[in-house]
Amino acid sequence: MLVKSIEKKIKINKAIAIATIIAALIMVISAFVFSYRLIENSRKSIYILDNGVPVLVKQTDLSLNRPVEYKAQIELFHRLFFTLAPDDSYIKDNIEKSLYLIDDTGKREYNNLKEKGFYNQVISSNSMVSIQTDSIKLNLQEMKFTYYGKEVINRRSQLLIRKLISEGYLKDIQRTPNNAHGVLIENWRILNNEQISSQERYGL
Repeated sequence: MLVKSIEKKIKINKAIAIATIIAALIMVISAFVFSYRLIENSRKSIYILDNGVPVLVKQTDLSLNRPVEYKAQIELFHRLFFTLAPDDSYIKDNIEKSLYLIDDTGKREYNNLKEKGFYNQVISSNSMVSIQTDSIKLNLQEMKFTYYGKEVINRRSQLLIRKLISEGYLKDIQRTPNNAHGVLIENWRILNNEQISSQERYGL
């Protein structure tokens, strides 16, 4: 009887030990799963600046958001590159910001316009230059875009409107403070920048 009682206690202790080990494994696995989900959810939380105030937003599926981000990046680059005022420091600041969004083709176009005296003309004629985006065509298979818009040159005595069509390619890169969308424009070129209208301002 004593032997049977000891054997029974051993079996019970063995069963308790096995159950304890299984319970511990379940707890460890559950903790890993919980931690993984917590990290994944935190990665989907991003902050954007709204007038200098950080605002928490949630990311949705990247494949759904990316085309929107591509268009936003293309529009932002063109707005920075072509929004000019008769102020040398303002022009340099905008150009510097725009060049974070593009490869060396942006710098080459800037140097080309500078050599032609375009920026000096903006300053000397007291002009304001802005753009109006009409549409942006994306080819996601080739990661290529075509930008359609108008360049408005507002002078004291004249209002010029020029067509602006450009194209380039897109490359996903690491997000940085200077490139929040994580998109680099490559092989950019202007296809058409012809004048489409001119309005004289008399009596000024």
